[in-house]
Amino acid sequence: MLRLREAAGLTQAQLAEHVFCHDSNIAHFESGTRRPQVETSKMFDEVFDTGQHLQRLCALARRSGHAEYFADAAELEERALTISEYSPMLVPGFLQTEAYARAFTKSARPFAAEDEIEELVRTRMERARLLEKEHPPKVWEIIHEAALHVVVGSPEIMHEQLLAVVEAGRSRRYLVQVHPFTGGPHPFMTGVVSLMSFADSSPVVYVEGAYTGQLIDDPTVAGRYRKAYDLARAAALSPAASLLLIESVAKGFATDEHRT
Repeated sequence: MLRLREAAGLTQAQLAEHVFCHDSNIAHFESGTRRPQVETSKMFDEVFDTGQHLQRLCALARRSGHAEYFADAAELEERALTISEYSPMLVPGFLQTEAYARAFTKSARPFAAEDEIEELVRTRMERARLLEKEHPPKVWEIIHEAALHVVVGSPEIMHEQLLAVVEAGRSRRYLVQVHPFTGGPHPFMTGVVSLMSFADSSPVVYVEGAYTGQLIDDPTVAGRYRKAYDLARAAALSPAASLLLIESVAKGFATDEHRT
């Protein structure tokens, strides 16, 4: 892309204005440390009059087992120094057990073939292996208390899942907090939010809803998300109290198992 920009006689700042992104992102695209999203690639094709060439290259590079809207975020996670997530209704993907992930995937895709379900579950489990790297990102998870009570699959699956969260929190690989019902409303309660920081580039935010997701790399907007996340941490229970609560809820599901 550097060659195309120079041939067009544009500076990085001028090109950034054409495609509505921060000029630091142009530097990352040119160095290969970050990949443009599909819509940005489309605008690059329009600026450089390259037909759909850059869009096709972007599509080829994005091929992975992840949902298309999450593919870019998954790639950025590989380079992140820190990942801070807020999950309002589900146990976060990094912490999900295979049984929980399978039960949720089946409910979200009721007409999907069994092999498609298993491929999605496999991809989700592989994502968690990011934390097994020699220098893994530091992961901070805030889970709303509601996510502890929504039964995904069965009481048995929930019991296993919540104990897995407790184990992860005590392993010191994750820092886990629960946002209690008494914590009141919060801007992140409508969807999953993930904030990522990097050693060599500006922070990004990934927000996800049902069947859709968006990366936000505008520094001003990312800063607002960071401030909101700091408020969420302040409203959450301490890590120690959070793990005790999760363990208590898990025991309740164990009792439900015996009743069934």
